[in-house]
Amino acid sequence: MARIVECVPNFSEGRRPEVIDKIVSAIQSVSGITLLDREMNADHNRAVITFVGEPEAVIEAAFRSVKTAAELIDLRTHQGEHPRIGATDVVPLVPISNVTTEECVEFARRLGKRISDELNIPVYLYEAAATRPERQDLANIRKGEFEGLREEIKTNPERAPDFGKPELHPSAGATVVGVRFPLIAYNINLATSDKRIADNIAKAIRFRNGGFRYVKALGFEIKEKNCVQVSINMTNYQATPLYRVFENVKREAERYGVMVKESEIVGLVPQQALIDTAVNYLQLWGFSPNQILENRLVQTGKSLADFISDVASSSPTPGGGSCSALAGAIGTALLIMVCNLTIGKKGYEAVSESMARIKEQLEPIKNRFYNLITEDAEAFNSVMQAYKLPKATEQEKAKRLEAISEANKKATEVPLATMQNVLDTLSICQPIVEKGNKNSISDAGVALYFLETALNGARLNVLINLPSIADEHFVKEKKEIMVFLVQKAKAIIGQLIPIVESRIG
Repeated sequence: MARIVECVPNFSEGRRPEVIDKIVSAIQSVSGITLLDREMNADHNRAVITFVGEPEAVIEAAFRSVKTAAELIDLRTHQGEHPRIGATDVVPLVPISNVTTEECVEFARRLGKRISDELNIPVYLYEAAATRPERQDLANIRKGEFEGLREEIKTNPERAPDFGKPELHPSAGATVVGVRFPLIAYNINLATSDKRIADNIAKAIRFRNGGFRYVKALGFEIKEKNCVQVSINMTNYQATPLYRVFENVKREAERYGVMVKESEIVGLVPQQALIDTAVNYLQLWGFSPNQILENRLVQTGKSLADFISDVASSSPTPGGGSCSALAGAIGTALLIMVCNLTIGKKGYEAVSESMARIKEQLEPIKNRFYNLITEDAEAFNSVMQAYKLPKATEQEKAKRLEAISEANKKATEVPLATMQNVLDTLSICQPIVEKGNKNSISDAGVALYFLETALNGARLNVLINLPSIADEHFVKEKKEIMVFLVQKAKAIIGQLIPIVESRIG
């Protein structure tokens, strides 16, 4: 079973989608990363991105996201409701599968040191990675925010970072890195514009003021909705359930003659937290997650035959882009097979170690191809939704065209990622072709042809999306990237196929 770490970086930008798009692209440029969610809030001026992958891939993707954010976000001009000390404010790592908290702490330290060393951004460690008890609480590190910390970090040894000089980066500030339990970002909006009420309720429920042990809360004004909000971080939903916090906020609000307007979850939420809430409110007895229909369907899985049937159906998805990604996954899997048939085999002892290293590099690329199958279908569905927007008025037409252009941008990035994945695979597979088990050299050749199919198919999907994009700079840039990837990949395939044929004899 794979080793999976979740990363949920928070960025001090919630009003410029183009900035977050670039940060997301930086994250997805790492093979083996699966993007799960992205959320933006204009009032908070903050974005939260969630992705998962193998530990090494996650660390690399997190670093690239911090680097990109530092290039694009300037805290000297930033304003928003949410407390912050950095362009990338906080980078939590969450152990998900076959990874311990202790291992994640080591990953956090490595990431923090690299951010400090290479980007000159001071880093603080928090939660399970904290080096001091008071730094387990993120609020203590954020005290004074960017403006206050900018001066105090220079004079107060207690505010010195864990990595880096006691001096904020001029525009990117500082970053906090740590390890925590899956967190639920939960907001409750109140039917009032009196922020004092939200502040008082937040104070009543948060732990540091005598409230729930695993609750952090602040009051905010949400101008867009003409209301106030109790913004809550639930750091352990098992020990402090979601429904208990909601009921307490509701009762506190009633003391002020105020109703709860609505609540919302930002980003992802563990399924069990919602199941626990439903069980509590419906007073279910003996309920089991196995009674949830979708859970049983997931357990059955989906076969290749089902996928082929879906492709053959009248639905436009999955289509050529998904099939191109599948071809890449098959090609990479075949190369891994040749590695496995070489490692430890008689006559191949001298190359077994190098084959093992190449295999380790190919595994996350194969997984990335697999994720791109679904991502392509999702991107195309977004394009279709944009085309369905109303166009009765000139304003609606303009908004629709803009939405179509933006959706096609995202639909272009997915096949480009497939093409990059092809090049990533080809760039490291030459030793397999030259020195892999000769009895399976034809499999290596088939792998190359599958990868060439993935490349050609993805190229066509890039080309079909570009005419619907209004951003000429974007179109020019993506065309240049596409041409570069094709040239590099074709050149490698042209070199390797003759080697395959010569070894077949």
